[in-house]
Order: sequence, then structure tokens, then C-alpha cells
Amino acid sequence: MRRTLVLVSLAVTSMVALAFLIPLGLTVREIARDRALTAAERQASALGPVLVVTEDPASLERAVASTQAGAAHRMAVHLPDGSLIPRDAARARGDQLAEATRRGRSYTARVPGGYALLQPVSLDEGRIAVVEVNLPSGELSRGVWKAWIVMTAVAAALVAGSVAVADRLGARMIRSTARLAEAAAAFGDGDLSVRLEPDGPPELIEAGLAFNAMADHVVQLLAAEREMAADLSHRLRTPLAALRLSTEALGAGPVPDQAREAVDRLEREVDLIIRTARRPAGRGSCDAVKVLRDRVGFWSVLAEDEGRGCELIGADGPPEPLPLPAGELAAAVDALLGNVFRHTAEGTDFAVTLHRGQGVTGILVADAGPGIDDPAAALERGRSGGGSTGLGLDIARRAAEGTGGYLRIHRSVLGGAQIQMWFRTRYLPPNRRRPRRLVRRRHSRV
Repeated sequence: MRRTLVLVSLAVTSMVALAFLIPLGLTVREIARDRALTAAERQASALGPVLVVTEDPASLERAVASTQAGAAHRMAVHLPDGSLIPRDAARARGDQLAEATRRGRSYTARVPGGYALLQPVSLDEGRIAVVEVNLPSGELSRGVWKAWIVMTAVAAALVAGSVAVADRLGARMIRSTARLAEAAAAFGDGDLSVRLEPDGPPELIEAGLAFNAMADHVVQLLAAEREMAADLSHRLRTPLAALRLSTEALGAGPVPDQAREAVDRLEREVDLIIRTARRPAGRGSCDAVKVLRDRVGFWSVLAEDEGRGCELIGADGPPEPLPLPAGELAAAVDALLGNVFRHTAEGTDFAVTLHRGQGVTGILVADAGPGIDDPAAALERGRSGGGSTGLGLDIARRAAEGTGGYLRIHRSVLGGAQIQMWFRTRYLPPNRRRPRRLVRRRHSRV
């Protein structure tokens, strides 16, 4: 856009400059020519009174020599008797002299080396003498090139100035637009504290104010959504309290102890959900190895109770950072493992594999169950063929896509379904540099 503004300004100002420069240059050339001819005509007319008074050659030579053109040997007098004074200054031909005599007024003729101004002078008894003033070609264009150079320099300076002004205006507009784009990209990447100090043209100022208003409204909606999620999760405390009382009434023994331990784990998970729901969303990172070990360890206890084989592959190496919060990754893994327990029979084995790639990290959850008949339908939010909410796969998909990755459903080597979450670890969308003039507001937790 900046380049376009500069090119448009260059084209417009250049056309305007040429529209004035070309006629003005031609006018300057004509003025210089007229000035030279007028000066020559004035010098030729100065000899008219002398010719009327005397035709003495010596007197005429003194009169010719007293003029500027005569001193430069560029003036001659053609007398009616055919004599020439002085003899070596004439260049006009006879037919040109006859034409000047016929016209009876000054006449400009082309001669070798330039032009000749022929001025007829009427004498007594109808005789006519002709005064010749020679003008070199350079005399007719004296000062023209200098004037053209000055006008060209002035026009170039005006064009350069207009281009510089257009470039500054374009740079200002581009900076404002770039800041707006960077703020939108940062906001879309999860930095909800990004705000703008609108500047630039009025339209961009209005766009910046609209962006700030939209961002504030989104933050309010997210806060209300977190509160709703926390309230809904808090409602689980009542049935949990009743369940705890029931387990306490079971007495002692291995089975009651396992039931009470399960209630404790469930209560901790509900507390974690409430705290996470009330925490403002933000950008972060986590170690995939640590999260997988923690979540697979949690689910392995239930797998042992149901006689399921559980295996974690690839999580015994160095840390594997992922560009998303640990809570989001844990929720995605829990959603996939919960689907395994919910949609496969007891005793069905499953495996979780951590795949380390170039710029990507994959988490593969495979089971030996019946598989998924329609993968496309399973990925639709809220749709489930097993009587659940249908949100598990959508939670995992959004976690993967939040890093620029994706989620796919394939057939596993165990015979059942294999859910693949691929996360980008070295990818940033374009124009994701931190804006210089972004304002970040502190939001209180609600």
C-alpha cells in the first residue's frame, strides 16, 4: 500500500510538472528569440536617421561601429547603389535583400551560421537602403538551457517533495494498519490483554476503537462463561458429599477403601476443574512428557481395576515442550482416555504414544476396541454415537488446532481406533511480532 501511494504520487506530480514544464520551456525559448530579434531591430533602426542625413561611407562606418552588433562585425549597410559598408560583414543573399525591400519592413532570413535581420530604410527619391544585422544561432537561444535546467530542477524538487510527503503519509497509515493487524493476531492467539492506542487516519482510529470495544466484550463473555462453568462444576459437590457419606458408611475393608480413594480422586478433579474454570485463559507452555506421565498414571489405576493393558510409549526421554498450557493438554488427554474407558468393553487394552518430529509433536491414543465407523461425524461437536456429550474429541481437536496442528482418526495396530493429536512446536503465524504500541490491561480474576 505504501509503495502504491508513492507510485501514484510520483505519476500524478510528474504529469502535472510536465504539463507546466513543456509549455513553459517553449515559452522561454520564444522569449529568448524575441529578445535577440528585438535588440537587433533596435540597433538597425538606430542607423535610419544616419542614412537619411548622409550616405558618406566614412560616416556610415563610424555609425555602424558605434553599435554593439557593428563592433562585433555583425552589422552591414546595403546602399541603393549596391555598395556595402563595411564590406566584410554582409551574409544575406540578393534575393533576401530584394524580399526585405519588397516587404518594406524588417525581415528575418536564414543565413550561414544563424539568422540575419534585414531592416529597409527609405531614402530620398524612392531609394531604399537595407541595414543587415547578423544573429548567430547561439544568440537566439542565449540563457535558454540555463532556464530549462533551473525549471527541470525545480520540477524534480517538487516531485521529490510530493513523493516524500506521500511516503510519510503511507508509512503512517501502514504503521497504524500493521499495529491493528498485529493486535488482532495476538488477540486471536490468546493474549486477551492486548489493546490499541488508535492513531492514523480517522477510519483506522474508528477501527482501533472498535477492536478495543470488541476485545473488552469478548473478555466479559469469557469471564461469564468461566463463571458458568465453575458454577456448574460446583453443583457436583452436593452429590459428591452424599457419595462420600455413603462410602464412609461402608466400614473397613479393601473394597470400601478403594471406593473412598476413588471419591477422593473425583473430588480433587472437581476442585481442579473449578479452579481452572475461574482462571482467565492465557497463553502458556508445558512439558508433554510430564503431563502424559501424570495423566496415564492417573488412568492406569482404573485400567488395572478393569483388567485393561495400559502402555505409555516415547515418554522416557528428555522434556518435550508444547506451546499450550498444561491444563489444556491434560484436558485433551483425559478426554481421549475417558472415551476409551467409556466406549470400549472392560479388558480392552490401550496405548499412548508420544511422537517427536521436526517442528511437530504427536500424541497418539490407540485402543483394541471396535473402532470408529464414521470419523468425520465423530469430530462434529456435540455429536456422539455412544450416549455421551460428544465433546471429548472436540476438546482434543481445539487443543491441537490452537498450536496450528490438527487431529485425525485412524485405525490402530491394536485393531481399534487411533486418535492422533499433532501439535506444532516451531510454527508462528505471519506478522506475529509484538506490537510496539499495544496496551495491556490487568484483568482481575472473577
